[in-house]
Amino acid sequence: MKPDIHPDYHPVVFADANTGAMFLTRSTATSDRTVDFQGGTYPLIVVDVSADSHPFWTGSSRHIDTAGQVEKFRRRYGVRATP
Repeated sequence: MKPDIHPDYHPVVFADANTGAMFLTRSTATSDRTVDFQGGTYPLIVVDVSADSHPFWTGSSRHIDTAGQVEKFRRRYGVRATP
C-alpha cells in the first residue's frame, strides 16, 4: 500500500438508537463521543437502524392492508365501467 493516502482505520463502537445494542467493529468514521466497551475506550457512533432493530432482520415487518387501499382508491376515483 502507498503510504499516507489511506484514511485512519480504527476500532469504533456503533450503538443502535432504538434498541441500545452496541457492537465493536473497525471503521474510518470518527466521533467526539466515546464509550467504555469491553475493557477499552472507543469512539461512539450512534445509528438509527442496525440489524438489531431493522424490520427485515427482526421479522416484525408491517402488514400492508391492500384491500383497504383498493377501497380507498375506488372511493376517491370511482369504479370504472367496462365497455
